[in-house]
Amino acid sequence: MRGRNEGADAHRNGVRPDTLLPITEPPPTRLQLPLCCPNCSAPLELAGPVGLPTSNGQSGNSRQAEPPVTATDELVAALRASESRFRAAFADAGIGMLLIDTDDLVIEANPAFAAMLGREVGELVRMHLHEIIDPEDTPRRLYLELVHGKRDRLRVEKQLKHREGREVWSTVTISLIRDAQGQPFYTLAMFEDITERRRLGDRLAYQALHDPLTRLPNRTYFFERLNAACQLDPQRPGDGGGRRVGVCYVDLDGFAAINDTLGHHIGDQLLSAVARRLERRFVTGEGLLVARLGGDEFAVLVADSEGSEQLTGLAAQLLTLLERPFEVAGHRLAVTASVGVVERPVQGTNPTDLVKDADATLYWSKSDGRARWTLYDRDRGAHQLTRRLLTTALRPALERGEFTVEYQPLVGLADGTVHGAEALVRWRHPRFGTLSPDRFIPLAEESGAIVPLGKWVLEESCRQARGWLAEFPDTEAFVSVNLAARQVWDSDVVADVAQVLQRTGLPARLLQLELTESAVLGPSGRPLQALQALADMGVRIAIDDFGTGYSNLAYLSRLPVHALKLDGTFIEGFRDPAPVGRPDLRSRRSEADEQIVGAMVRLAHDLGLTVTAEGIENAAQAERLRLTGCDTAQGWYFARPGEAALVAGILREGRIHLPGSDHPALQP
Repeated sequence: MRGRNEGADAHRNGVRPDTLLPITEPPPTRLQLPLCCPNCSAPLELAGPVGLPTSNGQSGNSRQAEPPVTATDELVAALRASESRFRAAFADAGIGMLLIDTDDLVIEANPAFAAMLGREVGELVRMHLHEIIDPEDTPRRLYLELVHGKRDRLRVEKQLKHREGREVWSTVTISLIRDAQGQPFYTLAMFEDITERRRLGDRLAYQALHDPLTRLPNRTYFFERLNAACQLDPQRPGDGGGRRVGVCYVDLDGFAAINDTLGHHIGDQLLSAVARRLERRFVTGEGLLVARLGGDEFAVLVADSEGSEQLTGLAAQLLTLLERPFEVAGHRLAVTASVGVVERPVQGTNPTDLVKDADATLYWSKSDGRARWTLYDRDRGAHQLTRRLLTTALRPALERGEFTVEYQPLVGLADGTVHGAEALVRWRHPRFGTLSPDRFIPLAEESGAIVPLGKWVLEESCRQARGWLAEFPDTEAFVSVNLAARQVWDSDVVADVAQVLQRTGLPARLLQLELTESAVLGPSGRPLQALQALADMGVRIAIDDFGTGYSNLAYLSRLPVHALKLDGTFIEGFRDPAPVGRPDLRSRRSEADEQIVGAMVRLAHDLGLTVTAEGIENAAQAERLRLTGCDTAQGWYFARPGEAALVAGILREGRIHLPGSDHPALQP
């Protein structure tokens, strides 16, 4: 219980002592203090003594009755009960509580609040509020509005000052208590300790933004920082359009092999070691961030790049840094890395495109040989974009009928007659024009679209060959169709061919299927089984681009092959006439090619195979190939690929006309 001086101090601070301290005697009437309701603070009107009811229900003043109870007595009892309830609630509350006057001085503090700050209750009395709570602009402004009566309640989250210096976070609810006239009287602040909840939230936020294995910032955090770096701020120096941003996208070479051979636990330890080395060398600061994006991919973000030279220099440092072996669980592991580098102005850049280009550039580093960095090239990027667009449009284009087949005659070098024609698919693209097979066939093979496309080309070509047979039954001209290796693996090519031949009515002997040497002579036996089944049906089999790839001559005696198509590199040396006199280096190479081709032709003939040469561009090539014994040839010298009517016209003439040719067999 406070003494008289304490009560006086409280009165000077704007708080009536009789509302806070236990009342031991009625207030003297000479003070003439207004008596207020303890619940609503409204002034009470006293009407004189109030008598107790008698036994017959009427008031009386008999000598046996107790002394009369006045309104003042009842008010004092009510105030005493109210004070007792308030004291009990204030002192025993499980949350911290403060009574604060209008000068921000603490009037009372409960034990729970003192314990939150590691202090005694007496230390807090008369302490200024800012010695307990740091002032902040927005909460302070709102608090002043409350003190001045402009609001009745305020709820904020504040950091309190513990005696030991550690953080104590609390949710603070401050309520304004008004006097009988409605003016601000004092404030009651309640504090709920949320330190553990706050720490848990911080831990969860950290885990959401950091990789649990390496403790580096993760992909989410990286994109947050990248988004911020790509935002132009007029208030920020250099953001008038000249600020730049850069990314080094890093991927470890051969990391999957380490996981497969030594186990994922060793791989995880290696990733942690790589992260520690990167973090020590490239300290994350204001404009630099090292992050793990997933798997064995890392990234270094330079928020304020000085130019591509800075980024490429950084990439070179990354390669050097990771070249040193790692000691992991008793294993000495040597790894290399491939780095994709993208650097550009912030203006006109968005994070999605930047990371997409960095990923594409990293792929270029991998495809160019690994253990290197590659700077993004816009032209190469446009080419890659075109590839992606074509890959996506392949299947819909087939459904829309955008593909067509052209035919190039296969001419006999001995007599100039047309033995058949090779079917060459073309894509009439609505945006890029007519595309040759080398533009989209590799994409079709990668995406699997080659299977439906190959079936369509096969049926279209067989139907056309059946038309030639009907018009020129004596020519027996065959059609040669390219067959991709994936068609053998991803579909039942034997059944597909049988169905097409049945639907079109083309005899099997007039269909030739061309497969590349690497597809036929691979280690698996499945293509060989399919080829044997096709040969048993009567279909001709030709090995395309012979002389490259495996070049395993031992297979030729066991393969059901009917023809060899020589790779075009051997034909380049036949462009000029045969050398006369002392040969120079070029003529010696030409002579060597001629010897090689002659040997392959003789070998093929000994095995009962025919030989076709591709890419014939002039009469000299045609003549020199004829002298080697080559059977047939195709190329622009004879005819460019064209519509089916081109082949029909040649078949109608009986042989191909080559004006200017010196060989009589090629003359009309």
